[in-house]
Amino acid sequence: MNNLFNTGNIDFSKNEEITEILVSSKNIRIERIVSTGQVTASDFWYDQPETEFVAVLQGDAKILFDNGKETHLIQGDYLIIPALCRHKVIYTSAEPACVWLAVFYKS
Repeated sequence: MNNLFNTGNIDFSKNEEITEILVSSKNIRIERIVSTGQVTASDFWYDQPETEFVAVLQGDAKILFDNGKETHLIQGDYLIIPALCRHKVIYTSAEPACVWLAVFYKS
């Protein structure tokens, strides 16, 4: 058994976002992401070919879409990002760490 909130094995001193693939198959990928203040590079936009369901399990985060819309997610919030929808993460909490659950699937 595993626990999404167990971050005991993460070395936070490296100041890196941690992405763990929990489940992966041809049509779906489920990831746990742990952020501690990391954001997307200013010159980069995510634009993946899959639809993304993303939920903030702990902490909070802000996502910016290329149309200028900004969404603030707090603990328990989720969002569905359509395939090929350009977006970036512009804020993640450091204390507590922002724990995400991301599900990528082909729709």
